[in-house]
Amino acid sequence: MNNALTLADDLVLNRMGYGAMQLAGPNAWGPPRDRAEAVRVLRTAVELGITHLDTSDYYGPVVTNEIIREALHPYPEDLRIVTKVGFRRGPEGSWDPSSHDLRKQVQANLEHLGLDVLDAVNLRVDGTGSIAESFGELVEMQKEGLVRHLGLSNVTADQVAEARSIAPIVLVQNLYNLVVRGDDALIDVLAADGIGFVPFFPLGGWSPLQSAVLDEVAAALGVTAQQTALAWLLQRSPAILLIPGTSSVSHLRENVAAAALALPAEAVARLDALGTGAGHRGL
Repeated sequence: MNNALTLADDLVLNRMGYGAMQLAGPNAWGPPRDRAEAVRVLRTAVELGITHLDTSDYYGPVVTNEIIREALHPYPEDLRIVTKVGFRRGPEGSWDPSSHDLRKQVQANLEHLGLDVLDAVNLRVDGTGSIAESFGELVEMQKEGLVRHLGLSNVTADQVAEARSIAPIVLVQNLYNLVVRGDDALIDVLAADGIGFVPFFPLGGWSPLQSAVLDEVAAALGVTAQQTALAWLLQRSPAILLIPGTSSVSHLRENVAAAALALPAEAVARLDALGTGAGHRGL
């Protein structure tokens, strides 16, 4: 397994983690097609040494967290579960901002995961503007002992700076991958300050990465394009933590194997040239 990143005394995460969103049904809505396979994926992730599990109670909703509890509770001592609050799902599966009931969302995550305290909670933000009020609510819950560490999701650099002026953060989750690199400068700032950056959709998400250059580089190395894209992210910054999601054990093993892939300088240079400055948004 790849090297770990220490973000706090009690928050040490292997850089190749697992994102649980795909354990629910299509578009993270409803039950999975194969619940037994979802359980196998989680147990295999732990067997492979993954210590960073990313989830949210609005995946499903509730479904993903219940599967995590079924598969892994009581949790391994070194497993760290990171969740998100700030959104709810509409009756038809829409993704709806919901910052007025953060305490209920935190308590729901605790209940469905079977925990007394959450290792880390990311405030999922919608749009620009001040996040002081919402982030302040999470700070209060941290003081009460419901949450150990705080992070942010789907945020601008200004929102990151605002939150850090209120309380320390350990993680930022934004959309970032081989071709969407709007957060290049932010990643470097966070790395310098010991804050982890977790790319949403590291393989493109709903629209998988497609690039002839990526395919050529992968073929030359004898690996898959997806493994190459993940390896590029790990080499992009020592602060990057990956959480590629999958509902397949074989695909999970393939993702984890990417942590051992070292890209030669020529391959990195070709892949670097693919980037754009677009976007930071994710789920």
